[in-house]
Amino acid sequence: MLALIKQFVGGMFSKDLGIDLGTCNTVVYVRGEGIVFQEPSVVAVRKDSNEIIMNGRAVGKVAKQMLGKTSDKIVIVRPLKNGVVTDFDVTSSMIQYFIKKVHPHSFGVMPRVVIAVPSGITKIEKKAVVNAAEAAGARRVFLIDEPMASAIGAGLPILESVASMIVDIGGGTTEIAIISCGVVNGSKSIKVAGDALDQAIMEFLKDVYNIQIGPQTAEKIKIQIGTVWEIEHREMIVRGRDVLTGMPREITLSSEDVCEALKKPLSEIITGIKSVIDNALPEITADLMEQGITISGGGALMRGIKEAVHNEIKIPVKIAQEPLHCVAKGTGTIIEDLDKFKVTLESEEDVN
Repeated sequence: MLALIKQFVGGMFSKDLGIDLGTCNTVVYVRGEGIVFQEPSVVAVRKDSNEIIMNGRAVGKVAKQMLGKTSDKIVIVRPLKNGVVTDFDVTSSMIQYFIKKVHPHSFGVMPRVVIAVPSGITKIEKKAVVNAAEAAGARRVFLIDEPMASAIGAGLPILESVASMIVDIGGGTTEIAIISCGVVNGSKSIKVAGDALDQAIMEFLKDVYNIQIGPQTAEKIKIQIGTVWEIEHREMIVRGRDVLTGMPREITLSSEDVCEALKKPLSEIITGIKSVIDNALPEITADLMEQGITISGGGALMRGIKEAVHNEIKIPVKIAQEPLHCVAKGTGTIIEDLDKFKVTLESEEDVN
């Protein structure tokens, strides 16, 4: 009885949340308010105890600012790898931090939470996410596949009989799915996305220019001059460590160089899209010729991605509005109207 009263009271004073728990960034949507913040999915912990430093506040932006500036006793952890929980305790603490950020002064707060997860994860991995959210104080946890959430956030007619295709290029995974009537009619989750693009740039510079850079520099290159289709020439100065001498060195890198570096990961993403389409029913393929492919996620911001995919697939391609926030907007749309979208969700009972 006491537990029921606690849940009722906690529910009255809670703000329900939609969470895009991404490998690189976590985006939080609050019911009735919209997206309230986006923070890196990183945590700074003590190496010996796994305890979050700064009294549990070294999460997100604060932790990312510590990269490369900590002692051997402190490590910067990304508790999700390829969208999968790899450290339950740290993930739980991170989710708790985000919930407390929305409810900074509330005791006994127990919000309902919708969390987007990669479509390819197992029941055990889903259960880890549910347990982490419950340990963080959620009174009810619902899971939704990332491509479904992204499609909803992109405004695709996922509850109608017409088939739509979403390609969500995130940080750790690219989620590809064909959706109609509120269900996924074919999907693929591949571990080639933003992180893999950064890695490809790092390897290219090492192999071709004998210069070693870190992931943050690679990400900066990707954002400033990155392209997967030669649209316009761009250049930037890149500084790193000479592989042969170990000394600092700088080079001028061109957008054509980056395009060459990204050929392999791009090819793997396109192969994944083709695989899903190849396995689709003829009627669904016909719908896609009319509806096209919608690209979302951070990878949708890569210059030339629309042209590169269309050149290979020969189906109309469009970039979603606010592609970075499609998954979070999708979880928010659901939390605003759970009854309408309940067919798209899994609860803790489904993963137990």
